[in-house]
Amino acid sequence: MSEPLIDLRSDTVTRPTPAMLEAMFRAPVGDDVYEEDPTVRALEQEAAARFGLEAGLFCPSGTMTNQIAIKAHTEPLSEVVCEQTSHIYLWEVGGIAFHSGASVALLPGERGRLTAPQVEAAIRPVNVHYPITSLISLENTHNRGGGSCYELAEIEAIAEVARRHQIPLHLDGARIFNALVATGQESTEYGRLFDSISVCLSKGLGAPVGSVLLGSRAFIQKTKRIRKVMGGGMRQAGYLAAAGLYALQHNVERLADDHRRARQLAATLAAQPYVDFVLPADTNLVIFRLRDEMPAAQFLARLEAQGIKASAFGPQMIRFVTHLDVDDAMIGRIEAALAAVRS
Repeated sequence: MSEPLIDLRSDTVTRPTPAMLEAMFRAPVGDDVYEEDPTVRALEQEAAARFGLEAGLFCPSGTMTNQIAIKAHTEPLSEVVCEQTSHIYLWEVGGIAFHSGASVALLPGERGRLTAPQVEAAIRPVNVHYPITSLISLENTHNRGGGSCYELAEIEAIAEVARRHQIPLHLDGARIFNALVATGQESTEYGRLFDSISVCLSKGLGAPVGSVLLGSRAFIQKTKRIRKVMGGGMRQAGYLAAAGLYALQHNVERLADDHRRARQLAATLAAQPYVDFVLPADTNLVIFRLRDEMPAAQFLARLEAQGIKASAFGPQMIRFVTHLDVDDAMIGRIEAALAAVRS
């Protein structure tokens, strides 16, 4: 019997466990557009409570929750301040321009992380020639930064700038629970600092689909109309929400295992002669650069020949992502494959 495929392309590739499927099968449901689905309500309430916020909105994807938040916070001829490799800018199909008619002020961060002085300097003075700075957006963990995490004090300083200038602060928290587990920070601190938070359930938490947008009751009420016009109104969505609820209740603490395995892979990669450098593996993402004599396409093909999939992440850059479908035995197989690549 052949060994199972190891898929390191993303933590979105996970499949529901039998226990999660059972929770989905047994979920009480109603029509969510009529706000009558009890499981959706339970998910939204639990997610909001974890962050000390008033309400939540269940959506099909993190791209939708981010874009809904941006649309709700801005208007045409305004501007969003974010790091230049942010997901909301690079990976959401130009959605800020398409949905919101807003421009973007792109700042160079340190592995995706911004500082309060950078943000303050990017806020536009009132001038007929300039867009109005209407939103500041952070990403934690930061995908292109290799799963880097903000220190809470850094976020507090940026939040102080945002509030002093009366500009909303949004968090793309697709992998926020990875950050919380890695740093030991409290989720309620984030609710205190951010006006809106997007939380993905289909990445490290292992749900098959879905994200939740969090904020005040008034903000979430406003976003329901935006979700509707984007086609995000779902009917008996409780079957999907049940997977997210199960993920929140059972799959958060175990993220520490993904982080441990990512560090192990990072150490193994750093010892390979064909690897130029490896970014620090703070959470579950391992990003590294291959030396020029090892073409990325050749490296990926050699891994795939041994039943391992990974992603190119730029010229000569590769990303590995650990998740709940990658166990310790698989890490051993990956390490053996990495050693075989150089032979």
